[in-house]
Amino acid sequence: MTINTSRRGFLKSAAAAGAVLLVGARHDGALAAASSESAQLNPFVRIDADGTVTAIVKHFEMGQGPATGLPTIIAEEIGLRMDQIEYDFAPSNPQVYANLAFGQAQGTGGSTAIANSWMQYRQAGAAAREMLIAAAAQAWGVDASGITIEEGIVKAGDKSAPLAEFVAAAAQMEAPAEPTLKDPSDFVLIGNESVRRKDSPIKTNGQAIYGMDLHLPNQMVAMIKRPEARGATVTGFDDSASKEVKGFINAATLPNQAGVAVYAENTWAAIQARDALEVEWDTSAAETRNSDDIEAEIRTALDAEPQYNVNKADMSAVAAAVDGADTVLEETFYFPLLAHAPMEPMNCTIEQSADGGILLHDAAQIPTITHFALAEIFQLPPEKIEIKTLLAGGSFGRRATPDADYQVEAALAFALTDRSRPVKLVWTREDDIRSGYYRPAFGHKVRVGLDGQGNIVGWQHQVAGQSIMKGTPFESVLVHDGIDHSSVEGIADSPYAIPGMSLGLTDTPKATTLLWWRSVGHTHTAYVMETMMDKAAEAAGRDPVEFRMAHLSDASNADQARKAGVLKLAMEKADWGNAPAGHAQGIAVHKSFGSYAAEVVEVSGNVDDGIKIEKVTCAVDCGIAVNPDVIRAQIEGGVGYGIGHVMRDQITLTSGTVDQFNFPDYEPLRIGDIAAIDVHIVPSAEAPTGVGEPGTPPSAPALANAIRALSGVKVTTLPMAENGVSFV
Repeated sequence: MTINTSRRGFLKSAAAAGAVLLVGARHDGALAAASSESAQLNPFVRIDADGTVTAIVKHFEMGQGPATGLPTIIAEEIGLRMDQIEYDFAPSNPQVYANLAFGQAQGTGGSTAIANSWMQYRQAGAAAREMLIAAAAQAWGVDASGITIEEGIVKAGDKSAPLAEFVAAAAQMEAPAEPTLKDPSDFVLIGNESVRRKDSPIKTNGQAIYGMDLHLPNQMVAMIKRPEARGATVTGFDDSASKEVKGFINAATLPNQAGVAVYAENTWAAIQARDALEVEWDTSAAETRNSDDIEAEIRTALDAEPQYNVNKADMSAVAAAVDGADTVLEETFYFPLLAHAPMEPMNCTIEQSADGGILLHDAAQIPTITHFALAEIFQLPPEKIEIKTLLAGGSFGRRATPDADYQVEAALAFALTDRSRPVKLVWTREDDIRSGYYRPAFGHKVRVGLDGQGNIVGWQHQVAGQSIMKGTPFESVLVHDGIDHSSVEGIADSPYAIPGMSLGLTDTPKATTLLWWRSVGHTHTAYVMETMMDKAAEAAGRDPVEFRMAHLSDASNADQARKAGVLKLAMEKADWGNAPAGHAQGIAVHKSFGSYAAEVVEVSGNVDDGIKIEKVTCAVDCGIAVNPDVIRAQIEGGVGYGIGHVMRDQITLTSGTVDQFNFPDYEPLRIGDIAAIDVHIVPSAEAPTGVGEPGTPPSAPALANAIRALSGVKVTTLPMAENGVSFV
């Protein structure tokens, strides 16, 4: 098929192989089919001449479910069974596949995959349906209003035919700009409990291709020798011992002096050769602080005047209200650095295409950043860069760096060769733990004043920590008046009606490369808000649920009403207040990424011999539940991720070097750590909102509140296992 990219419009093909119908969106947001004269507007729906329907998925798949959710939306609107639709990942093209929440960037993150694609994919599926029906109406000489598509069969009275019969004719039509969407009352697949993941079979039988699985003919494996001290640069190296390793090919300093690339015939040889390499480092600009130094800086900042008045409150008046209260509660919290630790460490494979371009095989989370980074490195126009998206074995934010870190490493390593052989960059687990990106360290200091009736009269909240967004391309969008919103999200925008609240923020120096981590700022803000709400409820002599409800009592406020709704559902499903003898419950509720989640954690045991997490009961309101099975899995995963890290994980530094190295000393959640997780989804007619992250924020404070209810022990410095709590 000949493609002329100079025109915009419709992609129709009557090539010898058969017609293909593709439906997508124009630059102005209107729907369009696309013709063979214009491939510039790539589609969301592809229907081949044989009737095979493929959803073009613009988000990468790291286990969170868009490879199921987006095909479900398309299949629902067209009228297909789930076994009648396939999926393929979209090429890197932000003009067509931009994340609508990211502006002109294609990417996955912020729990936006379904939320930003919901109407886009509904309209694309509905447009395809109307075009097929119009083609059938022409062929049969009947009115289009009497034609339906059910389970892939086009029907009109006593006439019926598979939709493949109408692809060729439909491909000649223009897509309707405003197709009629299916009424939600007629949904068959959306919200259906029996719909299972599209990618489960290939992940079960081994056919799934992750980045680490890819082995191109004649490829080399590259590993990078990085400095232990962050910020050190290469001044020289000796590879004489590396040359003794069978399979070693070469070693070369990266152009940015950040490390030495070691090339070998296979991964094991690359590991051995890298271990044998001796490198001289310039450490004059390297990080030298210890974790204790970083914590001290943050705690000192909490006791000083804040750098930013986030909510523009009269801080003096709030302080006076707290000081004059009948009861004053005060706590200081500290949250350490954390690693993402996905099961699949970073990797990608890069090769030169036949036309002199660059082809990257990668589980690309934000392909737009990678695309332009590679174009700059190789001094090529963007159209000469191609990214083939593979499955990712987890991410939790790690694969979405603002500087395309590991992809740039691969590109620099490849650029140092003659480009005759593909180069596969591989990180080990140790590389990922010791040389990666981390959730920043943060501290909070909170003072709450209560009157004689137990009502909040003032809430002073100070936050200090390391800004994620400052110094990145996202600063201009996500930092306003000097305030990095990700540092205070979950407090600044909390639905709670809290009178007399002030919120201050101070940025502290970064010690490592920093990155968003599953649920970003909500990981620490939810913990502080929800443990302090419990502490205030206790001081007021009120039930923790009732106390929260009193601050969510405005039924006309949708935020408060929905947050109260999940709180009530979680309480009911967990049988709140009726824990068995020797057990205790803790509750937390939080809004993040447009969704509302409440969790009740039930524990037994004691802090000395070991706390056992008996059960976690969750309620989530995430709008229309496209795939309930996927939602439950994501909430379960979010709960486990939040609890697993708060139990025992931290990244510490000694003279600027990360102490942890692998799962033995940075241990992820084990399957026996939580006995049971029970997830309940609130029925909703609202548009879908985030799911991948909202399960994480309430999990840790609900656990902390349960431990405090059981033993009286409060944990304000994390992780718990290092601060007075053991687990069985």
